[in-house]
Amino acid sequence: MTIISSNNSSIDKHKKKIKARTIEADETEIDISLDKSLRPDNLDDYTGQTQLKNTLLISIKAAKERNEAIDHLLLYGPPGLGKTTLATIIAKEMNVNIRISSAPALERPRDIVGILMGMRNGEILFIDEIHRLNKITEEILYPAMEDYKLDRTTGKGNSAKTLRIPIPRFTLIGATTRAGSLSGPLRDRFGLIQRLEFYNPEDLSNIIKRSAKILDTNISDDGALAIALRARGTPRIANRLLKRVRDYAQVHKKDIINNNIANEALELLKVDKNGLEPTDRELIKLIIEKYNGGPVGIDTIAAALGEDAKTIEDVYEPFLIQAGFINRTPRGRVASPYAYRHLGYKHQGIQGSLFTDTRGD
Repeated sequence: MTIISSNNSSIDKHKKKIKARTIEADETEIDISLDKSLRPDNLDDYTGQTQLKNTLLISIKAAKERNEAIDHLLLYGPPGLGKTTLATIIAKEMNVNIRISSAPALERPRDIVGILMGMRNGEILFIDEIHRLNKITEEILYPAMEDYKLDRTTGKGNSAKTLRIPIPRFTLIGATTRAGSLSGPLRDRFGLIQRLEFYNPEDLSNIIKRSAKILDTNISDDGALAIALRARGTPRIANRLLKRVRDYAQVHKKDIINNNIANEALELLKVDKNGLEPTDRELIKLIIEKYNGGPVGIDTIAAALGEDAKTIEDVYEPFLIQAGFINRTPRGRVASPYAYRHLGYKHQGIQGSLFTDTRGD
């Protein structure tokens, strides 16, 4: 399997082959070009997302038996859950090349046309942040996904003609954190639409132990679980925290990461027992202290924190909502009674009717 990344270079002739280069991972802590990658390279090694794995196994097996490309696939969910990893695994399982790009890199029609003209039969095109595709690029993709043809216009004015150029049968895998932002026509052209869920501590613990082995780091079961509990249900964060804990253990001359070492390191990093980091706590405290627990609008929160509203919605909010710290209402964000209790505030019961809080610390 070859991994190819689009670099948004100018392509004057649409039949010119895209120059291949090995993709570098967006996350600096995970280099997928190394043999000792922390990313799994097959479904057997991919931990978690059981329902999704079972669906993919059936689709891959059926496509291989028919000697066809797998159906177009849309993967959505919070960042860091393994959408890019799954795309590369699917390519390997199908024994085909994968070309990786992102929606912001496909600004001009010739960008996507050049890639599609360079595809080979069965290959996979992975587009990250696919909800950010512009309208023209989307319209080019419609016939490409449905009929495996490109509509090209030649000439101008009354002499203009539309030609339908056949292209190889490929698979488009789109990834997004905002499935609702996709246009209906684009979403409807995906044969498979799958959501990635947050991971439970047990699965994250197994991921951490696998990564520790690759990193040649000794870790106990309770040490892995201590990191998993603070990893916000996200493998990317789990691996990031593991590396920081490994640094702490090395500097303090510890031969193994156990529960105590992991907790000491994570406390130093100001990651609390529920995975809240300083920005998370600032966000919750802002709602509680300045806005009496809410409701407060996302733009107001973003301005007060000095963060981009989309960053808060895509990076911070999914976990805070899933974990029960805040809630979205038609009027804005509201801090839950659980958030009050976790941060040591006395809840006045003002927003109590919005929640059924049975959680304990």
